[in-house]
Amino acid sequence: MITPATVTDAYEMVIGLEVHCQLKTITKAFCGCRTSFGDAPNANTCPVCLGLPGALPVLNAHAVELAASASLALDCTVHEKSIFARKNYFYPDLPKGYQISQFDQPLATAGQLDIGLMRNGERVVIRITRVHMEEDAGKSVHDRFKTDSAIDLNRSGTPLVEIVSEPDIRSSAEAGAYVRTLKQILEYVDVSDANMEEGSLRVDVNISARLRGATELGTRTEVKNLNSITGVERSIEIEFARQCRVLAAGGTIMQQTMLWDGHKEEIRPARSKEASHDYRYFPEPDLPPLHLTTAWIATKRDALPELPQARRHRFGTQYGIPAVDIEVLTATRAMAARFETIAATSGDARRAANWVLGPLQASANATGIALEEHPLSAERLGQLIRLEVDGKISNTAARQLFMMMETAEHKNADPLRLAESAGLLKVSDDSSLQTWIDEIIAEFPQEASRYLGGETKLQGVLIGHVMRKSKGSADPKRLNQLLSARRA
Repeated sequence: MITPATVTDAYEMVIGLEVHCQLKTITKAFCGCRTSFGDAPNANTCPVCLGLPGALPVLNAHAVELAASASLALDCTVHEKSIFARKNYFYPDLPKGYQISQFDQPLATAGQLDIGLMRNGERVVIRITRVHMEEDAGKSVHDRFKTDSAIDLNRSGTPLVEIVSEPDIRSSAEAGAYVRTLKQILEYVDVSDANMEEGSLRVDVNISARLRGATELGTRTEVKNLNSITGVERSIEIEFARQCRVLAAGGTIMQQTMLWDGHKEEIRPARSKEASHDYRYFPEPDLPPLHLTTAWIATKRDALPELPQARRHRFGTQYGIPAVDIEVLTATRAMAARFETIAATSGDARRAANWVLGPLQASANATGIALEEHPLSAERLGQLIRLEVDGKISNTAARQLFMMMETAEHKNADPLRLAESAGLLKVSDDSSLQTWIDEIIAEFPQEASRYLGGETKLQGVLIGHVMRKSKGSADPKRLNQLLSARRA
């Protein structure tokens, strides 16, 4: 017997995701209007994206290139022939009364995505059913002046790809990992900025519940237009729990579209869920079939950058860096490239990683900028670290030099010359070191007396005093030797 406390444990969630990704083009899918975000309402419109009579669409070639690159990065087969179709439905922000999309002959099919998680001892790989091109609708603005609604058609006609997964996802954590992994790949390939807050990446969740051990799919609902990974995860958990309660009570799940309220963390029905025949798909009469050559597709495949998973693997084998550090260093393509420049220039990848994840990250966090956008160039930071690697400056001096080079005055300075002018080059001659030791012994007589009397743990304290006095320029290794000789 199923009790309320175990109701969700008795069921398994089955999830498929539809991800709508705005392509990184300057102009729209079928006209020359700009796709820039944040412009005045309805400023970027023309007869084509307004759906005025007699206006004809012309396919954006750059959108095709980006869509193909995205498909190939997801291990899909890009087809030499695909067909645009009209998806007919009424909505206030759809001026033509239909959306140009693709239906039974999409751009690409049969991909897969390793999401980096394990399930029952095996890596979770989500199959991708299809990637197809389409145009976006406009935007409805509700509660305008508290009573009115308005339509902004700037987004109407913006080029999208819709990435449809198989129902292979079994938890909210897997769904979150899928979206994160997909988002990172799209950013690496530079086909989209994937900014969820601006709507460049939106997720529809198709979810159903079935008794554990069952193989037949349950009736699904679709939670529309989620614009955060947290929203994806939380909406799944709440909708799954709702479906489990309905089924446990002997009820049935209605196939319907749901809306997620992130502020209230509530899901409410919007309308009954349409099936494909409801949209009355038919080939777009104003656009010919899209034909791509085998050679063109191969060129796009060869042009793909190293993808995140491959780069993480290479970093581990080539540099011997811990996996947790690699995750940060490969978070973005720009960050990975910056690290590799620092590693190559410094000649010490592990030390470069420690600098990036230590001082550089702390500086970026303090100023509120992205790590990969820090104003100190990768070449300059690599040169600074090289001085430490070569033993020309101490770590203490290197950190002082780093703080100097963060300033606008010194960010383009040569690190060696700056270290020379600031007196930060390592001092190793015994005469200078002995002088600093004598001064410290005189300034801290009690600590010095206890150290010379046998309290060896105070050696680090005295060395710290010398390092501060020398502004980090004293050679710590030789300093240790000289202090030890004093005690002997």
